[in-house]
Amino acid sequence: MALSPMDVTQFAAVDTARAARMLSEVRSARLSGGRAPVAPRPVIEQSWERMLRSGVDPDHDFRSGLLSPEEVRRRREASPLRHVLPVLREGLLSVADVAQHIMVVADDDGRVLWREGSAPVLRRADGLGFELGADWREDVVGTNGVGTPAVTRRPVQVFASEHFVRSQATWTCAGAPITDPRDGRLLGVVDVSGPLETMHPATLAWVDSVAKLAEARLRERHLRSLERLRAVAAPVLARQRGRALVVDWDGWTAAVTGMPYVDRVTLPKASAAGTGWLPSFGACTVEPLAEGWLVRAAEGPGPHGAVRIVLDLGQPRRWSVRVLGGAEAWARELSPRHAELLYLLAVHRGGRSAAGLAEDLFGDPARTVTVRAEMSRVRRYLGAYLEHRPYRFCEDAEVEVLLPDDPRDLLPHSTAPAVAERRSATEDEPAPAP
Repeated sequence: MALSPMDVTQFAAVDTARAARMLSEVRSARLSGGRAPVAPRPVIEQSWERMLRSGVDPDHDFRSGLLSPEEVRRRREASPLRHVLPVLREGLLSVADVAQHIMVVADDDGRVLWREGSAPVLRRADGLGFELGADWREDVVGTNGVGTPAVTRRPVQVFASEHFVRSQATWTCAGAPITDPRDGRLLGVVDVSGPLETMHPATLAWVDSVAKLAEARLRERHLRSLERLRAVAAPVLARQRGRALVVDWDGWTAAVTGMPYVDRVTLPKASAAGTGWLPSFGACTVEPLAEGWLVRAAEGPGPHGAVRIVLDLGQPRRWSVRVLGGAEAWARELSPRHAELLYLLAVHRGGRSAAGLAEDLFGDPARTVTVRAEMSRVRRYLGAYLEHRPYRFCEDAEVEVLLPDDPRDLLPHSTAPAVAERRSATEDEPAPAP
């Protein structure tokens, strides 16, 4: 009896060798254009399609150079993931070692920064290039438990020949992304990997639950830092006249005076003391204060002149919006949801209602509460250039969208029906010439 794609990992737990042989046949058939005995799981098939378009060689294992020990150390010290290593170790290592697995933590560039667990498995991982400083981005080494979750922004288990590159078919891995709970930015991926015979279908849920616990700890850490900054800010703001607020280094608000509370302000990438202009805040002076900034509003006109908004969706894992013109240019990295919303508004310059955006995002026009909440967050940094009823970019704003070279790679994480429709509209068209 034929197996459905969703049965493969369950079947592998019962008969690993047979499942591996079947997946090898599936992979060979798909890559040669033949008929596969069963369909690959959708997340795997979509990844294979990306690999074929990007030119990853399925039969030759390509490696980019390892980072130097000094660069690994520098990235570790700069990564927020260093704060949740105790959580990851406590949740994963004791079981991983018994189950002959290793735990791997990679940064948002797919570089392996930490690697711990069973010593024999670590030696086998060396043979696969699963070393400290190695580059495991999907578009470098194919479908895998580090690079693929970073692209899809959801947990992914990759078993045997579900790996796109043949040399990795003796391996099984389950990885989950860890995102910044404040803004959805990808921080990295935690992965549990091991030899083929160690595969278990429950591993993915286990890794995902620990990743979510790590995100919760990051959220708690941020709230504690704001509380400390708030204690410093209170006496300072008590002496201020007019509008002022104190924010941390990333623009998250600790306290305000003379104005409504906002969660966050968009700071220039190279924040420094002095005068400037902030989106949705206007002309201001910025002064260092403890672990953040004191921002004081200046009386005066807002931004002037034509504004150009550049929505950059060209990269597979990083999306941003840049505002050029007005009083000052600035940029902001976008969460996956905000990238979807701004893309839809750029496509529909005439505007979309909350129900229309809910239909576009979820296939359900009734989910307007979620849409309105997300659009409220978008307007906190882009409100000067957005209108509502319906939601739309201002008519006098020039909006440019930078897309991937191949339109089928548009927002690969997105399951929004409107985005999926835009991707699938290109499937019958010839791919761009290399």
